[in-house]
Amino acid sequence: MPEARHLASGKVRELYELDDDRLLLVASDRISTFDVILPTEIPDKGRVLTGLSGFWFTLLRPIVPNHMLAIREDGRSMECRKLEMLPIECVVRGYLAGSGWKDYQATGTTSGHALPEGLRESDRLPEPIFTPATKAQTGHDENISREEAAKLVGAGRLAEAEEIAIELYRTAAEYARGQGIIIADTKFELGVDAKGNLVLGDEALTPDSSRFWPADAYEPGRPQDSFDKQYVRDYCESLGWDKTDPGPELPADVVADTRSKYIEAFELLTKIPFGRYVEQPSVVLG
Repeated sequence: MPEARHLASGKVRELYELDDDRLLLVASDRISTFDVILPTEIPDKGRVLTGLSGFWFTLLRPIVPNHMLAIREDGRSMECRKLEMLPIECVVRGYLAGSGWKDYQATGTTSGHALPEGLRESDRLPEPIFTPATKAQTGHDENISREEAAKLVGAGRLAEAEEIAIELYRTAAEYARGQGIIIADTKFELGVDAKGNLVLGDEALTPDSSRFWPADAYEPGRPQDSFDKQYVRDYCESLGWDKTDPGPELPADVVADTRSKYIEAFELLTKIPFGRYVEQPSVVLG
């Protein structure tokens, strides 16, 4: 990429600097599970992540500005404004699942939130809750209390981030439910622009950053079917893999089924055929 300077490689994305004000985020087809990048890629996964993020950035712009400037013709590269990112993940949970469920089983709370007794796995929470997490450079992100998060970003900034994250979640979850998808939880990354305003960055409400459940199969009291990479996690766990590098190769049927889940989520949420997006990525921008 001659016009750009490579800055960093993430689990999924490559980050480039275009100039003093702009970055290029390129979403690969890599997939990670248990924080290990697997040797097998999922075709078109990067396009799904970029296209869905572009769709949500457009839909949610009335709530908070975002870093997106343009989606390039390859459908997987997004030009973005530079931001000073907050050192926390802004996680919002509307249902009891994942690490939130594990915390609740152990303590009856999660990230300092006292929850009602007797909740089952996958139950809808009375209200969405903000459960910040640290951004781990290696290993797992860790849930932290609001008090710990306030030490990292300041109490005032944290309150602002919490209000924005919950409004983003509520708006997105209501929209998605109308398209047949439950957003059980999601994580947002917020940054600060040159004027000191909070701006939504990274990706938004994708199968990589969220837990998507098909609404027609929802049944609390058990783990749910999902549109995210849970299918890959389950396959990897079935092998008895110790969750350290190197990860296992994925067979063709797991690759094909995972790709179809990502594309189904894209099409349900955007109401745009995936092939049309591949031909004209700007279609997701309204």
